[in-house]
Amino acid sequence: MTSKKAQIQKLLKGIETGDPEAATVVNEAKYIQHNPRTHEGSEGLAELFARLAKTNPRVTFVRVFEDGDFAFAHNEYDFAGVEVAFEVFRFEDGKAVEHWDNIQLKEGPNPSGRGMLDGETVVTDHDRTEANRHLVVTFARKVLVDRQFDLLDTYIDDGLIQHDPEIADGIAALRTALETVVNGAPRIEYHQVHRVLAEGSFALCMSEGRKAGLHSGIYDLFRVADGRIVEHWNTVSAIAPRSEWKNQNGKF
Repeated sequence: MTSKKAQIQKLLKGIETGDPEAATVVNEAKYIQHNPRTHEGSEGLAELFARLAKTNPRVTFVRVFEDGDFAFAHNEYDFAGVEVAFEVFRFEDGKAVEHWDNIQLKEGPNPSGRGMLDGETVVTDHDRTEANRHLVVTFARKVLVDRQFDLLDTYIDDGLIQHDPEIADGIAALRTALETVVNGAPRIEYHQVHRVLAEGSFALCMSEGRKAGLHSGIYDLFRVADGRIVEHWNTVSAIAPRSEWKNQNGKF
């Protein structure tokens, strides 16, 4: 059976190549779309692919992972503008039946000279997938949602490699970013962790919150080594108001 990693690459690369076989990855009868700006099912896919095809698109896969019924990717898109994306698909019986994403315009380099997509790509420590997932879930809930910043050094390595386009390497810079308050409210705040997917040394945290006052999807990819988070990538994407949604499934 074709791996889920290969299937999502075939599907998303179809945006660039126009390959009609790309659509065979999806079970159109069951497909649930969580991008609020895309219509449900095959109608939404066809419309999206047709619109993007007009932009001479380029799809570059940087990291691709698999976790049970899920496959997820960290990509660069050029659709008349360069964007960084996390794409998540759930599979049933070998077909994609549900999709989430979080896409941000590419920015940077950050104060440490790092880009949003560079850094480690090799998955290691497959035997520690569940331990690493648990570490990231606990960190996200206690530190990001509950704002217990005194616990940062419990979970984060001192030499944290940072790919957020606004933040430098290390714990101190991350703490400053998380503690920053603008107009009486945190500049970035996490309200709920919806899902954490993991493969080996990597874990993707799919969260909901606010940035600069805007209701946002916040996706954080962490690399874990020796029981500590050692590298971090993210995208933050404002969620359209419900009146503009093209499906009613919600972002998460």
